[in-house]
Amino acid sequence: MKHLLIDGQLVDPGRTFPTINPATGELVELAPDATVEHAEAAVLAARRAFDTTSWSTDVELRIRCLHQLSDALTKHKEELRELTIAEAGHTYNLTNGPAVENPIALLPYYASLLESHPLREDLPDAEVRGQRHRRWVEKEPAGVVSAIIAYNYPTQLALAKLAPALAAGCTVVLKAAPDTPLQTLLLGELIASETEIPPGVVNVLASSEVSVGEVLTSHPDVDMITFTGSTPVGRRIMEAASGTIKRVFLELGGKSALIVLDDADFDLASMVAAMTICSHAGQGCAITSRLLVPRSHHDEIVGKVAAIMAAVKVGDPKDPETAMGPLISEKQRDKVDGMVQRAIAAGATLVTGGERIDPGFFYTPTLLTGVDPDSEVAQEELFGPVLAVIAFDDDDDAVRIANDSIFGLSGAVYGQDEERAISVAKRIRTGTVGVNGGAWFGPDAPFGGYKQSGIGREMGITGLEEFLERKTIAVPIR
Repeated sequence: MKHLLIDGQLVDPGRTFPTINPATGELVELAPDATVEHAEAAVLAARRAFDTTSWSTDVELRIRCLHQLSDALTKHKEELRELTIAEAGHTYNLTNGPAVENPIALLPYYASLLESHPLREDLPDAEVRGQRHRRWVEKEPAGVVSAIIAYNYPTQLALAKLAPALAAGCTVVLKAAPDTPLQTLLLGELIASETEIPPGVVNVLASSEVSVGEVLTSHPDVDMITFTGSTPVGRRIMEAASGTIKRVFLELGGKSALIVLDDADFDLASMVAAMTICSHAGQGCAITSRLLVPRSHHDEIVGKVAAIMAAVKVGDPKDPETAMGPLISEKQRDKVDGMVQRAIAAGATLVTGGERIDPGFFYTPTLLTGVDPDSEVAQEELFGPVLAVIAFDDDDDAVRIANDSIFGLSGAVYGQDEERAISVAKRIRTGTVGVNGGAWFGPDAPFGGYKQSGIGREMGITGLEEFLERKTIAVPIR
C-alpha cells in the first residue's frame, strides 16, 4: 500500500479507500485515506519548513533537488506508467506523451529556468527632495502552497504545480485526486527516498473526505492555492480563500471550439476534430468539444468526422493499438450519457455513438448534429467523448458562437488562408489557440484561460512568476 508524506515521514493513516480500474471496474489498490488532522499536520509542516529552513533562499539546493526528482521519476517511469494506465485509464500511447513522459520534463525545465531567470530587478534611481535613492525589486517565494489536482492527468497536473512552486522556493501540500491517488502518492514516496528535499517542503495527501480539501483552502497558514478542476469547485475555493485573502491560481473548465473555415483542408480538420474528442475519452479541459462548421459544407464535414469516430478502437488501455480508453467512473459515464440523451430529446441528431460498453466504464465516441448553440450540450463542460456540431454562416458568426460561452480555455482554427485563420484565432477569447494543427502545449508555454476557465497561467516563465511575491526596496545613496 502507498503512504502519505507528511513532514518527511511516510505515514499510514490507519484507514483506506479503494482505487478502481476504470477499464475493468475492479480494485487496483487501497489508498491511504487522510483525515483533517493529517491535513492540518501537513500544513504546519510546510509552514515550519518555509519559516525555519533555508529552502526558500537556497537556490542551488532547489536546482539540485529538481534534477534529483526528475532522475527518480525517469528511473521509476515504468511503474508510473503501469499505475497511470490502471487507475486513470490512459492508453499506452498517451503515457508516451502527456500522461507520463512529457510531465517529467517540467522538472529540468524549471531547474534550468531557475539558473537563468533573475530573482532581482533593478529600477532606475529616484530623486526625492534632492536625495537620490537606489531601488530594486526582490522576487521572493509566495510561501506555503496548497496544490489540489484533478483526476484526468495526475502526473502532469502535479508536476505543473510542484516544479515551479519548488523552483520559486515555496513549500507545498499536494492533494491527490480521489479517483487517481496512486500516481501522486508514488511521487511523494520518491521525494522521501530519492531526493534531498528537506522534511516538510513537500507533503502529499490522498483522501476521500471533502473536509480535507476545505482545510487546505481555508487554513490561515496557507499563503497560496493552486487548483485544477471544475469551475463550480473553483468558485467554492475562491470563497474559502477570501477569508484570509490568499493568492489563488485556478485552471478550470472549458468548452472549446474547433472552427473549420470554408477554405480549410476538410480531411485534416475532420481527422483532428474526431481524434481530439477521443483523446483520453474526452477527459481534458482544453479538448475542443464544439465543432463549428460552415453551413454550406456541414454534411460533407459531418460525414468525414463520423466515419473517423466510428472507426476509433475503444478498449483495453494497455493495448498499444487502442485509441480510446474508459471514462474514469460509472458516475462520470452516467453524467455523459445523461447529457447525450437530453440533447437528443431537445432536438439534436445522434450521428454515431451514444452507447455504453461493458465491462468497465467505456462510452462510444459520440457525434451530435443540429445542436442549438445555447443548449446544455453546447454550453456545459462534459468531460466525455461527445462532439457537438454547430453550423455557422461566416467568420463573424463563427467567432460569435465560439465566444458565446462562460469558458475561454482553448480552441482551434483551420483554414488554407493562414492570415485569415490567424485573424479568426486572435478574436477568440481563450488562453490558447492552435491554427491548422499548431501545437501550443509545452513546458515553456503559459497555459490557462479567460473568463470562468480560470485565473493565472501555469507553466513557462509565467508559471514560475505565479509563485513569486515582489518586494520593492529603496536605499538612500550616500
